[in-house]
Amino acid sequence: MLPLRRVLLADDDLEVRSGVADLLTLLGVEVLEAESGLEVLEIVRVRLQPVHLLLLDMHMPGCSGLEVLERLRQPPAVRVPCIFYSGEATDEVERLALAAGARAFLRKPVQPDRLRGEVLRALQPRPAGALFPKNTEDLG
Repeated sequence: MLPLRRVLLADDDLEVRSGVADLLTLLGVEVLEAESGLEVLEIVRVRLQPVHLLLLDMHMPGCSGLEVLERLRQPPAVRVPCIFYSGEATDEVERLALAAGARAFLRKPVQPDRLRGEVLRALQPRPAGALFPKNTEDLG
């Protein structure tokens, strides 16, 4: 069992977000929810307790998942692992997400076992500097 971990889940679809949150809760993680990319930025920047993983929908109002990751890298940088998922994904969007440092890119509808596996893998400790790999070969 992992020590307490916080996952920030962002999806503008309440039904999807609720289902994913229920699944993550069964893993024993604390789930914070956001319905937009801007809400993610607010939570991450002002929360005093750390967020250990971002699970971001690619397409949200106000700020896409990729834009969230880009903004979090700006000073003061927040380095947190990220998994993207999308129902409207193309190979190019997946390539961009992985190149930006995503631990994984999942296409909706995501199989629950695949989602659980990727979340657990992303929550495992990694060496410093390995949170945002420069290319997909580093996504071990």
